[in-house]
Amino acid sequence: MEKLLSAAGRVAKKIAQRMQTVLLRARGKGSGEIADFIGIQQGTVSSYINRYNNFGVGSLIRDKTRKPGKQPISRETKNEVCRIACNEKPENETHRSSRTLARRVGISHTAVSTILRERGLKPHKVAKRNYSNDPDFAAKLTDVVGLYMNPPDNAIVPCVDDKTQIQALERSQPILPMLRNVPERRTSDYMRHGTTTLFATLDVLSGNVIGECMARHASADYINFPKKIDGACEVGKPLHIVCDNLSTHKTQAVHEYMESVPGRFVAHFIPTHSSWLNLVERWFAEITSKRIRRGSFRSVPELAKAVKDYIKTWNKSWRSFSQTKTPGGILAKVERARSFA
Repeated sequence: MEKLLSAAGRVAKKIAQRMQTVLLRARGKGSGEIADFIGIQQGTVSSYINRYNNFGVGSLIRDKTRKPGKQPISRETKNEVCRIACNEKPENETHRSSRTLARRVGISHTAVSTILRERGLKPHKVAKRNYSNDPDFAAKLTDVVGLYMNPPDNAIVPCVDDKTQIQALERSQPILPMLRNVPERRTSDYMRHGTTTLFATLDVLSGNVIGECMARHASADYINFPKKIDGACEVGKPLHIVCDNLSTHKTQAVHEYMESVPGRFVAHFIPTHSSWLNLVERWFAEITSKRIRRGSFRSVPELAKAVKDYIKTWNKSWRSFSQTKTPGGILAKVERARSFA
C-alpha cells in the first residue's frame, strides 16, 4: 500500500475518498453511512468496493482505462454548432436546445452541450435589457449619482418609490423546516388574500426607511406620502427627493404641496427606464427576498404587519447602500452595451 501511494505521488482527493471508503467498509460500516460521512453517492461507494474486491488496491489509485471511442469532433463541426445556435432558429420555435442542435448537426446532445459550454453559449437562457430613450439621460444620471456620491451639506436625500401588487399568499400546507441535505419545503399551491402597495423612502446617508402599505396605487394615495416624509425628517433640512417619472409622482397636487413648503423639497427625477438608479429599488429587493417571497400570509393586514416589522428591524440595523460607480463609468458601460445592440 505504501509503495503504491509513493508511486502515485501527491494523493488526490478522489484517491483519498476511495481509500477511506474501503477502510470504513472494513470496519463494518454500511454503504449509506459511508456515503453520508464522505459526501458521495451510495452507488459510488459500491463501485469503489467492487473495484477493490476484484482488482485490489492498485485499482483505487489508477483511474479506469477506457476503450478508444469515436474520433474527436472537428473544429469545423464545433464552429457549425455555434453558428447555428447563434444565427438560426428552428421552425415555430424561439431558440434551439442541445437536442435539436444535435439532430441538426448529426452528433450527440452531450457533445453539443460540451461545445456550447466551451464557447460560453447558453441558448436556453435569456437576459433582459432596456435602454433609456430619455433625451436628458446623461444629465439626469449625473445629477442623481452626484447626489448619492456627494450629497449637499445639511440636506437629506430620500429615494422614493412604490412596490405595487404585493400579494398576500397563504400556502395551502405548513412550510416544512430545513433538514440535513434537505432544503426548506413549501407547497407550490396557495390561496390569494388580496394585494397591497408599499410606498417607501430610503435615506441615502443613514439607510433609514420610511414605509407605508396602502390599498391603492393612485395619486390621491401618493400625495400623503411626501407629507409623511416631511413630518418624519428633521425640520429645517432640505429634502432632495429622488423618484421616477411615474405620473402619480408628478401630479399638480404633489407639485402644489411641495411648493407650499418653501425651501423644503427639491425633486430629482431619474431617466426613463432607469429604475436601477433609484437606491430604494435595491431595498425592495432585500424585503422581497428576505421577508415577502418565502412568507405565508393569511390576510392583507398580516402582510402589512410583516412589512412594517421588517422595516423596524432594518432601521435598527443601521444598514445603508453606497454608490461606488461614477457617472462617467456608468455612461461608458451603457455606451458599450449599446454598441452590441
